[in-house]
Amino acid sequence: MNISSEPNQPGQPIWHEPGVTRSQRWSKHGLEGATIWLTGLSGSGKSTIATELARELLNTSRLAYVLDADNVRLGLNSDLGYSDDDRTENIRRMAEVAYLFADSGTVAIVPIISPFIASREYARKIHEERQLRFIEVHVATSLEECERRDTKGMYAKVRNGEMSGVSGVDSPYEAPKSPDVVVGLATESLQESVAMILEKLLVKAIS
Repeated sequence: MNISSEPNQPGQPIWHEPGVTRSQRWSKHGLEGATIWLTGLSGSGKSTIATELARELLNTSRLAYVLDADNVRLGLNSDLGYSDDDRTENIRRMAEVAYLFADSGTVAIVPIISPFIASREYARKIHEERQLRFIEVHVATSLEECERRDTKGMYAKVRNGEMSGVSGVDSPYEAPKSPDVVVGLATESLQESVAMILEKLLVKAIS
C-alpha cells in the first residue's frame, strides 16, 4: 500500500493497518480470499459462469460473492456512464471493491466486460501488490455467437442504429494477451468451464 510522505492535509486519507490481521481473520474462520475476474463480450456467458462458479464454491463451503457489474452500477457506480473514461473508472472501482472482498477472505467473482487491457492490468496489480490471488478468465465466445444470443438486445439495437458504444462492435474490446484461464473457445460445457477455473484456483491456493 502506497502511503503519501507529504505533510497531512485536512481530509487527506491515511491507510490504517487493521488491528485484526488478514492471517488472523483467515485462520480463525478457515477463509482464503481471491478474485476471479471474468472478461468477455456482452452475451459471452460471464454471468452464467460466475453464478455456477459461486454455486460450486458454496458446495465446497468456500465463501464467495458475485460482484455483478450491473448491480454495482445501480449503486456505487450509478454516477458513471459509458464513455471510455467512465468505463475506466468503473473498472477501477470494481477492482478496489474486489480487493476488499478478497482481503476479507471471500472469493470475489467479477463478471464484467472490462474492455481495456490497462484497466485489467490495474486490477491485477493492486491484488498482487497486496499479496492476493487474481485470476483473469477470458470468456472468449466469438462476437458472432454473442450476437446470436443477444441476451440484452444490444447487438440488434446497435446494428439498427438505435444505440452505440457496444464493446466489440462500435466500441473497442481489447482481448487479454495472456489470461490465466480461457473458456468459450471450444465446445466445453458450463460445468467443464467452471471446473477449469476451479482447477486454477486450487492450484494457486496450494502454490
